Amino acid sequence: MAKNLVIVESPAKAKTIEGFLGKDFVVKSSFGHVRDLSEKGLSVKIDDNFQPIYEISPDKKKVIEELKKNVQKADIVWLASDEDREGEAIAWHLYETLNLSKKDTRRIVFNEITPKAIQKAIESPRQIDMDLVMAQQARRILDRLVGYEVSPLLWKKVKPNLSAGRVQSVAVRLIVERERERAATPVESWFRLSAVFRNSQGKKFRAEVEEKIPDEAQASRLMESLSERIAAFPEKSASQGAGQGFTVETLEVKPARRSPAPPFTTSTLQQEASRRLGFSVTRTMRLAQQLYEEGKITYMRTDSVNLSEDALQAAETFVRSAFGEKYHRRRQFTTRTKGAQEAHEAIRPTDITVRQVEGDPALRRLYQLIWQRTVACQMADAELEKTRVVIGAPGFEKKFIARGEAIRFDGFLKVYEEAREEEDNEDSGDDSTPDQALPLLQTGDPLQLESALARQRFSSLPPRYTEASLVRKLEELGIGRPSTYAPTINTIQQRGYVEKKDSEGVERPYVAIELKEGHLRRQERIEITGAEKGKLFPTDMGILVTDFLMQNFPRIMDYGFTAEVEKEFDIIAEGRLEWTRMLDAFYRPFHDTVLATEKNSQKVKGRRLLGTDPKTGQNVYALIGRFGPVVQIGDGDHNEKPRFAPLKKDWRLESVTLEQALSLFELPKILGTHEGQEVAVGLGRFGPFVRWGGKFISMPRGSDPHTCTLEQAIELIRAKADSEASRVIKEFEGSPLRILRGRFGPYITDGKNNFKIPKTVSDPSALSLNEVQALAAEASERPAKSVRRRSKK
Repeated sequence: MAKNLVIVESPAKAKTIEGFLGKDFVVKSSFGHVRDLSEKGLSVKIDDNFQPIYEISPDKKKVIEELKKNVQKADIVWLASDEDREGEAIAWHLYETLNLSKKDTRRIVFNEITPKAIQKAIESPRQIDMDLVMAQQARRILDRLVGYEVSPLLWKKVKPNLSAGRVQSVAVRLIVERERERAATPVESWFRLSAVFRNSQGKKFRAEVEEKIPDEAQASRLMESLSERIAAFPEKSASQGAGQGFTVETLEVKPARRSPAPPFTTSTLQQEASRRLGFSVTRTMRLAQQLYEEGKITYMRTDSVNLSEDALQAAETFVRSAFGEKYHRRRQFTTRTKGAQEAHEAIRPTDITVRQVEGDPALRRLYQLIWQRTVACQMADAELEKTRVVIGAPGFEKKFIARGEAIRFDGFLKVYEEAREEEDNEDSGDDSTPDQALPLLQTGDPLQLESALARQRFSSLPPRYTEASLVRKLEELGIGRPSTYAPTINTIQQRGYVEKKDSEGVERPYVAIELKEGHLRRQERIEITGAEKGKLFPTDMGILVTDFLMQNFPRIMDYGFTAEVEKEFDIIAEGRLEWTRMLDAFYRPFHDTVLATEKNSQKVKGRRLLGTDPKTGQNVYALIGRFGPVVQIGDGDHNEKPRFAPLKKDWRLESVTLEQALSLFELPKILGTHEGQEVAVGLGRFGPFVRWGGKFISMPRGSDPHTCTLEQAIELIRAKADSEASRVIKEFEGSPLRILRGRFGPYITDGKNNFKIPKTVSDPSALSLNEVQALAAEASERPAKSVRRRSKK
């Protein structure tokens, strides 16, 4: 019989740890939290100092029973849940639920699941840290109070079945405000002038005029001036030192250094995995948890960039061995995050010499990213040489600038380079010439102008958030902690307040004035603007709820206040603030606001008057209907029912125009005829459809019935007919009865009702009409199973 029982949160973690301990230890899993606030009511005794009412989760009762049996067999119980606040709370709930005693219970924590770390933890146990437990409990109770009191208000004042959360609502506010910021930002245009030059050795390079050229008139004048120079000296080569007059006026060469980024925290891992691997924050955390539980990386919920002395020494040995002494530089980074939590390590491999791990491709890629970042942070700076060349000509009013960069020593770049955040360069707002490999140049060198381009550019809109950049923003504001980022972003999408989606963009014309091979020409070209991938868009309901909360609960929606609450949780965890005092200070004014809002606020209609319908003179509104955003014509006066049409998915209540709204009522629209019957398209409760001969054929998800052609509709009709034909086993002339193939086997249908064919019928196609009628009649007489009710005892 094992003398020691070790309890962890997950089976995978238990399996890994059990392999490190001897026969005197048995390792069991609690499968996460075993106890939580009861689902029955508020479950917080507000008048009794906010005492919580806990209950064992229904799906954990068997787990607790099994653990109790194991406790009875053990001399010592080791609670080995994670070392953060959630883990400490799990340990405490296990202690309480299993009725453990202090003298027979040990609390152990470790940052990595390795033999050395586990042994060290066993040798230095401690008691449960009740300050950490109370910090977690305070967060849980506060979030229950906010959700329990605000959500019913949303049901009454906005729409049934809505919910609110303290951190989630603030995250939605960020996304809503960014969308409005985009709508309010005017798009400005200017011209950028660039050119290709050739030196005396025939080597070409690109340069540009750095200042913006405000309009087309000035751009045209500059291009005409360049054209005249080429026309005057068409055959002159740069080596002859005269002609067009362009020369290298100044040349600056400066050394530069680039340093590696710190090792990963939870936030930076989520951001880099999103940029480089395209992972959602939820997927990143799921994979990181798997790597941790398999003993491959250190604990994955951390806001520390610190590395242990053992890790630093291991990295030094590896870098010197793999790349040479000059590539190593010992670095110890300092955490600067607002409200950084317990002193964990950064996320790193447990064994730096392991470059790859087994597993699915996504797991291997995430591990490689963590390995590269960790190794790189202990490597030398990259040494660069940056060159800036100023090019001018007598009589030409602008200067061209060429920039170059050369790597003299790659340093950490040999292993890893941090990905650039694409959203910082949306559309064409930041279009400066990238660094290039410049040919050998000297001051005074003559240059030949090969070609030039003046291109219209446009200012960028503020970028929409990705999951990763929203995490970064929350971290900057001090809102949330490593354990809450992924759940927060997941929750706001599940609640329908935010959508993660791609945008194909729209066409935008722009002007390009090109000088090539001595010819100057103006062109109007087309570019795609606004194309985005994996961005967060607020839904109309998200906007409506945010506005209601901002109007009535400005305090809990305030970024600074939300960050201050997070700091108070940190102070509770440090033992410097009583958790009940913190909750009391929050709840009293909050509850007063709830009561005042319930009494004084009006029901939110979420309705915009767009104008009047020119055909009927009735008002046209955009509003939230029972099944989502709709447009309404008419007020329901004079016993005339209003007409409704669902809003297109990429339209918003705030921005839809009268013209757009009226276009929705063009449906159903007749497209023509097919086989003598009318073909029409429409938009119903379940989406767009094609109507033909009394049949309704659903259009593919995302289809726009307004742009559907007759040919496309006929293609859908034929595809539906082919699909139905493949289901037909037998038809009977002069009878509506048919035998069809179904999801659960062959069945009989009369077009309205379906009748099951008994399994004793081996070949349904051999059935006669009389036999089919008999089976249908017999099935009709049987009582339906669905109406049976179990009597209460």
